[in-house]
Amino acid sequence: MLTDKKIILGISGSIAVYKVADWIRALRRAGAEVQVVMTEAAARFVAPLTFAALSGNKVYEGMFDPNDAEQIPHINLAAGADLILIAPATAQTIARLAHGMADDLLSALVLANKSPVILCPAMNSNMYLNSATQNNLAQVREYGYRVVDPDSGSLACNTEGPGRLVDWSSAKEVIYSALSQQDLAGRKVLITAGPTREPLDPVRYLGNRSTGRMGFALATTAKRRGADVTLIAGPVTLPDPPGINVIRINTADEMAGEVLDRSQDMTVVVKAAAVSDFRPATYSANKLKKATAKSTLDLTSNQDILKTLGKKKLEGANPILVGFAAESHDFIKEGWRKLRDKNIDLLALNDITADDAGFAVETNRITLLDQDGTEEKFPLLSKEETADLIWNRVVDLLNK
Repeated sequence: MLTDKKIILGISGSIAVYKVADWIRALRRAGAEVQVVMTEAAARFVAPLTFAALSGNKVYEGMFDPNDAEQIPHINLAAGADLILIAPATAQTIARLAHGMADDLLSALVLANKSPVILCPAMNSNMYLNSATQNNLAQVREYGYRVVDPDSGSLACNTEGPGRLVDWSSAKEVIYSALSQQDLAGRKVLITAGPTREPLDPVRYLGNRSTGRMGFALATTAKRRGADVTLIAGPVTLPDPPGINVIRINTADEMAGEVLDRSQDMTVVVKAAAVSDFRPATYSANKLKKATAKSTLDLTSNQDILKTLGKKKLEGANPILVGFAAESHDFIKEGWRKLRDKNIDLLALNDITADDAGFAVETNRITLLDQDGTEEKFPLLSKEETADLIWNRVVDLLNK
């Protein structure tokens, strides 16, 4: 998404300046061109040379540069920008922007700019909570600037409270959202992810190898595209994606309850979780002992949540249904059978015999089937890239 995007990184004078060095590296790894503009105060914390080396571009500091005067930096920089990111944004910089001042290069180019503006405040807690700063933040929000609320915690001034520069993971999502087409805005999306665990006794369970990465990628990319996302996740180690309502469950029964209770209010339901097909027929409240345990395990079937949703669709339920199927052989044939048997709109097929796709890897290679008989094979991509291609197809269905 960031390939060839020009991002202006405005840096103002806070001790948090050093943190954005890693942000520049992350942006460049994602394909962006980064142009750094520093205030005079910022240059007192970290030398511009550091950011020039990291960005691969000249760092602009002052409004008037005799070596570059004909370029009119505050006009030309703004004209070519896809996005302006100000991090850290100090109380002084926020005040300048709130009152439309143009007395330094950074504030002037923001005024001359028409692309999205994102502010990541960083300052002492009392300064942040002061009514003047809060009024200024409200004002810049009215102008359409996006503000990423700071984190709370220990600050450089040996105090505790809000004012820490937000982590890159949260800032990144706001950047990606600002550069994404908002074609899922106003849509409510429910996504399931990860495995389920079906307990046998207090220490043992039936489960599978799902890590939840595909479902979390779907949730993250849907949020970037404007959706109101609810993510129902089995026991995985992934952190909650920023800005997403995450519901944690363990068993297939718990997942079924959460999904069926919420599905009627959703525009789209994506069942990316690897729900256990079976559970132990009986649960032992005490740990089973080798000497007395049976050598066979009696199983009973869990509810097929996706099939239940498909039946509701026949009865008039509205959500678009997207399913996932992990197969080891005859996977195209099995995919068509499942698509029709479960009455779903789209089915993403994984060949789990591949080492570079499916469970416990960062990449995926799927085949997408739909009710019109279309069979589309995607190349090997990251799971986020795969998720975006699936959302493209979902948006096509919504537009129909």
